[in-house]
Amino acid sequence: MRRIVLLLIALCVPFPLAAHAESLVYEGDAGVGHGKHIVFLAGDHEYRSEEALPALARILAKRHGFKCTVLFSVDPNSGEITPGSSYMPGTEALDDADLMVVFLRFQNFPEAQMQPIVDYLERGGPVIGMRTATHAFKIPGKSKFARFDANYKGAEYEKGFGRQVLGETWAGHYGTNHKMSTRLDILPQQQNHPILRGVEKPWAQSGGYWAEPMPDSVVLANAQPLSAMTPDSAPAEGKKPCPGVWVRTYEGKDGAVGRVFTTTNGASEDLLDDDFRRMLINATYWTLGLEDQITPKLAIDFVGPYQPVTFSFGGHRKGVQPLQLKGWEAPILPDHSQQ
Repeated sequence: MRRIVLLLIALCVPFPLAAHAESLVYEGDAGVGHGKHIVFLAGDHEYRSEEALPALARILAKRHGFKCTVLFSVDPNSGEITPGSSYMPGTEALDDADLMVVFLRFQNFPEAQMQPIVDYLERGGPVIGMRTATHAFKIPGKSKFARFDANYKGAEYEKGFGRQVLGETWAGHYGTNHKMSTRLDILPQQQNHPILRGVEKPWAQSGGYWAEPMPDSVVLANAQPLSAMTPDSAPAEGKKPCPGVWVRTYEGKDGAVGRVFTTTNGASEDLLDDDFRRMLINATYWTLGLEDQITPKLAIDFVGPYQPVTFSFGGHRKGVQPLQLKGWEAPILPDHSQQ
């Protein structure tokens, strides 16, 4: 009888149904990226990383041949995509990754999910950081991973992952979302950089972040807040430009050096701009050391329906499982409210 009672109790106790869920993978057939594996970490609260990253992954897989694994912050019980949940199964995919694309915000993952990220950084793997990745982690001081926190005070890893890897941590908004868009002005001395081939006038719908990246960073474009929501809007009064796109390198545990590309924009709506999207595709090639393969005409067309929502806290499409994005034609993201 006791065994029956214990079994019934066990069946009633919630457990992480998503712990061993199948990851979303887009597998390219042929192209420059064939044989290279990119892992995308989508886990911010506001800017719809769960839309932006699978859209990028599809382009890079279908048009360029990369294998792209997209991981999401999910509800540990339902497995539904849940922005900012601090639960992201599948990070062991980083064990054989050639590039990590980070679009996280204030995450504090369980040890088993955080350790593969740390291992990847310690081996000096290339990194792309988008928007809130500057403040990807918010980790208590008692944690073994505390040094990755965006406000970490220790001199050996001051300001955490954002500052030490990407080149900058959270430094504040610089332009009001949905009222001030952002023009990215390419620095004249960097117009021939491989990442900027074919990129003319990148523009982002998201407002700016203030940034003063590490001195060893190479700024490619300054972010100029605009007074309104069109690319031809006048500069916002009193808002001088500041760095918005840069590259650098960081050093892993044993001296291995990894390339880094950072942009302080990157909301899902920002990808609708062809120049901004091209810059991200080019940056993927560059971080992987494939800059000699970058041309001004690399394919950047979306693959399948892309229908980003207006970004906001709590504004994500509800009830979506990662594998509902499987294949080339599934909408990003499905809108279950219409069903």
